[in-house]
Amino acid sequence: IAEFPAFRSQLDKDELIESPVVNIGIAVNITDGLVVPVLLGADRMTLAEITSNTKRIVEAARAGKLEGVGHGNFTITNLGMFGIEEFAAIINPPEAAILAVGATRESVIVKDGAMRVGRVMTMTISCDHRIIDGVLAAKFLTRLKELLETPQRLMNDE
Repeated sequence: IAEFPAFRSQLDKDELIESPVVNIGIAVNITDGLVVPVLLGADRMTLAEITSNTKRIVEAARAGKLEGVGHGNFTITNLGMFGIEEFAAIINPPEAAILAVGATRESVIVKDGAMRVGRVMTMTISCDHRIIDGVLAAKFLTRLKELLETPQRLMNDE
């Protein structure tokens, strides 16, 4: 998200406002419905810090304490734990986008003409087209796929 300013932007009436930081909303299911606590300044954290702070804000949300609400500029939602393989998520206005993460599943993978069994996951992105068009969304997803398929790049960035 840090590499793609539009993904941390929002529209305020007719003005496009770009946030200097990455604040990621995490969709959390609670008894009364869905809440979205926000991990503030995620771009300034190591992968380990993101992991521990995400767990912390999710647990706090389930205990009734929401952090960072209203400061998100991008949300991630996951229905994979329910066995949902793919879905389209609804954007949380005024955010520019939301990433929907589905369940990982076993599948046949073909690479260089050879078949093997592997694990795959589907992610879809919903974007406010006034801010992010389809080409930019495709570039974002391509970069995300690249980073997820080569996680050592994430560790090297720390």
